[in-house]
Amino acid sequence: MVLIVGSAPDALRVSDWDTSHFAHRVVINNAWQVCDTWDCLIYPEDFPLDRHPPVDQTRGKQLISANEFVPVQNHFGGFIYAGGTMAFTAGYWALGALKPDVIAYVGCDMIYETGAGQATHFYGQGRADPLRQDITLQSLEAKSVRLLALAQRQGCLVVNLSDQATSRLLFPRVSWQQLRVMGTGQSAGFNDGFELDQSSADEALLAEAELGYEVPCGRYWEIASRFDKTKLSDIDDLWLAASQAKVMVPT
Repeated sequence: MVLIVGSAPDALRVSDWDTSHFAHRVVINNAWQVCDTWDCLIYPEDFPLDRHPPVDQTRGKQLISANEFVPVQNHFGGFIYAGGTMAFTAGYWALGALKPDVIAYVGCDMIYETGAGQATHFYGQGRADPLRQDITLQSLEAKSVRLLALAQRQGCLVVNLSDQATSRLLFPRVSWQQLRVMGTGQSAGFNDGFELDQSSADEALLAEAELGYEVPCGRYWEIASRFDKTKLSDIDDLWLAASQAKVMVPT
């Protein structure tokens, strides 16, 4: 099992958890601050050096930069189809590099409150990166379904540990207590009610292949004008159709 920790305010819950039953604990950007037991830190090219953990806290741990995650992302179709934000990048990297049977997310709901004084991240106010104007992020929900579908085809279940009322991640919801019994060979039952429509998933993957949008270097934003926003939105609709809305039901 792999735990992926983001920077939403509820990521602070991790500090109270015994994470020893995870094979790997992957933290995104600043989330190393809330998960003392992290062993993989994944971050983009523009993650400021002054926000990296001190050197003495990185010994024996993996630092995952674009050099490591871009090739893995390309294996799963590339950023254009997977979605150019680190929550999804971390999921695909974990799926390809760590090959787990379960990936569990926390602190990655991508819901940003806008009320006065409302914290957007566990450290206070931060940039709502997934909500930026980006051709790959027209539907965060569709991108989450895509990750769920590709993971299932690799024998991996992706779940959301969030206890928030809403989430942009359309993964099955499980509680921390439920997750603790999801060891190897025990996760199959948690797929009940969250099956995807494989014909729609096949159609979406075929549409991606036919469109052929590839950016091997990963820096898709430099040539974004070459991509058809409407065609990408149509593919998002196919992924949403594959979800059959079942994954919206919390457990």
